[in-house]
Amino acid sequence: MKKTVKVVGAIIENAQNEVLCALRSHEMSLPNLWEFPGGKVEVDENLQEALEREIQEELGCAIDAGSVFHSNVHEYETFIIELICVRASLKSGEPKPSEHATLLWLPKEHLTSLVWAPADIPAVEALIEKV
Repeated sequence: MKKTVKVVGAIIENAQNEVLCALRSHEMSLPNLWEFPGGKVEVDENLQEALEREIQEELGCAIDAGSVFHSNVHEYETFIIELICVRASLKSGEPKPSEHATLLWLPKEHLTSLVWAPADIPAVEALIEKV
């Protein structure tokens, strides 16, 4: 039986209405695919707490995590991911990649120009529909 992992991803938009995208490094599983930054939800954490912690750890900046934007379950070859994307805004600092290969601010209408991790694709499509 495959393990199910609960993951929260940040949909962070800037003043230019661009969305922060993160490229998974070659050391990570699913290398060289784009994703919304975030990570695993720990026991006794709500989604917002988990996302704020993960973004601080991974990107070195503070965010205000808001409401759930999109949620879906995706089955990979070795595990199942429940990806919950949450809207967020930058509170302080500038995002800098520490685990990811690079970060990119991209207008919503150009999100499909990137090759996304399969679990992130439904949220990308939902964002584009709202343009």
